[in-house]
Amino acid sequence: MRISIEDPDQPDIARLIEELDAYQTPLYPLSSHHGIDMAALCEPNVVFAVARSSDGQAIGCGAVVLGKEHGEIKRMYVRPGSRGQGIAKALLAFLESQASARGLTAFKLETGSKQSEAIDLYSSSGYVRCGPFGEYTEDANSVFMRKDTG
Repeated sequence: MRISIEDPDQPDIARLIEELDAYQTPLYPLSSHHGIDMAALCEPNVVFAVARSSDGQAIGCGAVVLGKEHGEIKRMYVRPGSRGQGIAKALLAFLESQASARGLTAFKLETGSKQSEAIDLYSSSGYVRCGPFGEYTEDANSVFMRKDTG
C-alpha cells in the first residue's frame, strides 16, 4: 500500500467519494451531511491523500483542510474490502504529518454519530470529543473531535 498526495479530480477518486456518499446518505438527514464537494477538495488549502494498493487501485482517501488555527480532517474513506489493515490509521497519520509540516499542531473533525468505527479510529489516534467549531452547530447526528499535537 502506498499513500501520496494526489489531485482528487480523477475518475477513480470520484468513485471513492461516490461510495462514501452512498454509504453516508441513508444514515443521516440532509441537514446533517457535512462533506465537501470535489471543487472544495481541489482548493489550494486542501491536502488530499490517496491510499493505493500494490497494483495501483485507489482503496482509500482523506483530506485535511488547512486553516489558520487548525487542520480539519474531511472525506476519510476506505473501501470495505480493504478495511481492517490499518489503512485509515495510516491515512490519518499521513494527513496530520502533512499539516504539521505546514505549521499546524491542532486538528478537528466532524463525523457521524452512527459511524462507530470512525469514532473508534479517531479516539485510538488521540482525538477527544469537543463541541462544534467553525460553522458547525450542535447536531445529534454529529460527533466533534479534536487533537492537539503542539
